[in-house]
Amino acid sequence: MRFFIIGFGQAGGKILDLFLGREKEAGSTIKIKPLAVNTARTDLMGLKYVPKECRLLIGQSDPRVKGHGVGTDNRLGAKVAQEEIDTILNAIDKMGTHDIDAFLIIAGLGGGTGSGGAPVLAKHLSEMYPEPVYAVGVLPAPEEGKLYSLNAARSMISLLKYVDNLILVDNGAWKFEGMSLRESFAKINEEIVKRLALLARAGEPVESETIGEMVIDSSEVINTLRGGGISSIGYATTLVEEKKKGFSLFRKKKEEEEFVENDKATKIASLVRRAALGRLTVPCNIRSAERALVLVAGPPEHLDRKGLEKAKLWLEEQIAGVEVRAGDYPTRRTKHVAALVVLANVTDVPRVKQLQRMAAEAKEEIESVEKERIEKTLEIFDEDIEPLI
Repeated sequence: MRFFIIGFGQAGGKILDLFLGREKEAGSTIKIKPLAVNTARTDLMGLKYVPKECRLLIGQSDPRVKGHGVGTDNRLGAKVAQEEIDTILNAIDKMGTHDIDAFLIIAGLGGGTGSGGAPVLAKHLSEMYPEPVYAVGVLPAPEEGKLYSLNAARSMISLLKYVDNLILVDNGAWKFEGMSLRESFAKINEEIVKRLALLARAGEPVESETIGEMVIDSSEVINTLRGGGISSIGYATTLVEEKKKGFSLFRKKKEEEEFVENDKATKIASLVRRAALGRLTVPCNIRSAERALVLVAGPPEHLDRKGLEKAKLWLEEQIAGVEVRAGDYPTRRTKHVAALVVLANVTDVPRVKQLQRMAAEAKEEIESVEKERIEKTLEIFDEDIEPLI
């Protein structure tokens, strides 16, 4: 899956940077086009793996921004993105889009730059290009405050109008005991990158001398994520058992070979169930998913077609719809087998409902405080003084 990834804002840029770093460490040959967009110069300077020519600072001409960011004002973030949309689109055109399968915008939805700018970019990309536009939106944890929830609700509603699918990640569901908020965010970013890295392998050429059991291509990912809506991703991994060195003078009995094959199939099916029923990027009712996609990667001798078929049949019984696509990606670059489960167009997402309530409360409180402040200010003046209008 050849993505053009735009990391918008601080969170988006960090996730993009980490993604590129992990791919470099793995010696990956997956083709990704990266672009980091931000209103804060220091955030862009802090990136390690995004090439300098792929970093774009916007908002320098705005007297309220001037390279220092927009704070938590996502309305200002949207305004700056709209004013400089031509600059962003020119940067994308310069990098080329003829060989990509889809755009992927990554942004934190609780802040200002990414939260405000991502929907603006999504709107223009969807209007200008035939390729699908996806977004990975990171929701703030409840303890980050009501203003962040209000920002996230505004951004999410706007994004859903223009993206082909919105993959949500809930910071609140990914708390790690004993870690600070900053440490937790870093860990969450690692989890996001693991999932995106596996999704990016769908339809990509496999290593020489390896053959996939069930090939899945980029068009199947696109068909899974079509129609808009919210999606959640599950992931599970296991360390493979190393074969003992040496050889046997006797051939294995047929019964033993069948036992090994059945055991391998059971392990794959079990790993997929763990991914689907374990910690999702955003907690949701699996039975509310319209479609699903399964992708398993690992050393070829540990992958199994029967296991994938068993997992596919099981998942078909779990979701609301009947469309489940499954495939694998054989690779010798790892000693793990990993399973990815994409639950597309889920409708029962408790965190979204909670976010809407918190956003409504925040909006009401902000309006109430502003009204009270204006009234107190007017009390300073003599009542005999008439206003101009």
